[in-house]
Amino acid sequence: MYDPVMVQPMRDEVKEIGFKEVFTPEEVKSELSKSGTTLVFVNSVCGCAAGKARPGLSAAIKWAKDNNSLPDNLITVFAGMEKDAVNEARKYFTGIVPSSPQMALLKDGELVHILQRMDIENNDANTVANKIAGALQQYCSSNADAN
Repeated sequence: MYDPVMVQPMRDEVKEIGFKEVFTPEEVKSELSKSGTTLVFVNSVCGCAAGKARPGLSAAIKWAKDNNSLPDNLITVFAGMEKDAVNEARKYFTGIVPSSPQMALLKDGELVHILQRMDIENNDANTVANKIAGALQQYCSSNADAN
């Protein structure tokens, strides 16, 4: 487990853009049992989370707000902190190898899109933002009902 004081700014950065922190497996189950779309961010202390994932996520959420493509729910768990909550979230990422950071979009509890660490660390923040925004446009925009 990391020093809670050290990770607090990393937590705050995600909460400031609208993500709800979940800390227990029960909270994860409750959030992921909701109907509609849920974007799950597995936060991390790594450099690619700081330089690419969180800035990309922030830009994508801003874009989604401006383009009526926000998911119904935004939740975050923190790798290396709430291990049981992270493991519970990853149960919904069927067939996907765990990584952190990680961004998963679920629709009615089913995985429809995921960005793994390798999708994040090998790109810049703008590319990460575009990848997230593309999924949000496809599954969360007002015309996404056909998907």
